[in-house]
Amino acid sequence: MCEVVILIPAAGASSRMRGRDKLLEEVDGLPLLARQAAMAARTGCAVLVTLPAEGSARQAVLGDDPAVAVACLEDAAEGIAASIRAGARWAAGRGADGLMVVLADLPELESDDFERMIEGFGQAPDKVLRATDITGRAGHPVIFPARLFPALSRTTGDIGAKTILRTEEVRTLPLPDRRATTDLDTPEAWAGWRKAKAKAP
Repeated sequence: MCEVVILIPAAGASSRMRGRDKLLEEVDGLPLLARQAAMAARTGCAVLVTLPAEGSARQAVLGDDPAVAVACLEDAAEGIAASIRAGARWAAGRGADGLMVVLADLPELESDDFERMIEGFGQAPDKVLRATDITGRAGHPVIFPARLFPALSRTTGDIGAKTILRTEEVRTLPLPDRRATTDLDTPEAWAGWRKAKAKAP
């Protein structure tokens, strides 16, 4: 059976939230980061959450779940590449077949989306698998095969693995609605999303 491990990069600054932390916004009764980590852990996969060096309130909301490992990154200010490097090295050290990168700020992802991705990756574990929304727009999660761990461990800057994705044959998997692409970076976006959700049948 193909072993996938899950990385949740959560070392960013939420700079557009004007003093609020989007990863602590409540979704389904939980801080968003805690919700994402709990869903990842329910897959039975090993989970790593990367945080800023000081840990902060994000570490507190994760609690002491033994299924969720935490890495506080001294180089977090560099951008998402710092998290990807840490995740790739961790995945390689575990001998994993694939590394699923799940952005922490996707509030519409559901547990079954994680399961769909893992099952889909198992059908071609040598290729990148990327989630799309119902319109075909590329989003997250993304699962990288083990052969790309060395390249991921050398990424730099704040563009993550985009350079690698541009050079790979990427398989896609549509998730329902806009689960793979709905991210909320401003207080106004959160307010609008909650208003729309409250009106939904």
